[in-house]
Amino acid sequence: MEAERDGAEEMAQQTAKPVNAAANAVKAAAPESPARSAAEAAPDPAAPGPEPRTSRRFPSVTRDTARPEGGGRAAPRDAPAPARQWPMLSVLAATAAGLLFTAMGHPRAGCLVIGVALIAAAVLRRVLPSVGMLAVRSRFTDMATYGLLGVAITLLALVMEPRPWLEIPFLETAVRFTVR
Repeated sequence: MEAERDGAEEMAQQTAKPVNAAANAVKAAAPESPARSAAEAAPDPAAPGPEPRTSRRFPSVTRDTARPEGGGRAAPRDAPAPARQWPMLSVLAATAAGLLFTAMGHPRAGCLVIGVALIAAAVLRRVLPSVGMLAVRSRFTDMATYGLLGVAITLLALVMEPRPWLEIPFLETAVRFTVR
């Protein structure tokens, strides 16, 4: 009768919480003593048993990131590296030319070249299916960022003093209100 009761209690304990078979074997082989180390009490990771439960939380350290849409090569794989990244290199070359114009004493021309280069980057991002490293975020976000920055820099170049090429009436009153 006691054997049946012990068997029933053992079944109830096993169904209440699953236990690793290797841990049970370690407990049965060694008597419980406070002097046992933590390494002895730990179950063997190579022992068969239930898999440890993984968390559903996002990892604190990411392993890799997804490539942005359109972030593939702009030329075939067998082409040399500069040819595969021609959209980015063309925008960088135009921006460098604009900075050179600005450094040589022609700030309006330099800012216009930089603004047009950014507008061209937005157009390339929209038209080409694959633009290489010019793709940083989603297609829409890249187009909006490049386009807005390009338009803003171009407008600033057009209203630049002395003798602005574009007169904006409310801009003069805003400058007078804030500066003078």
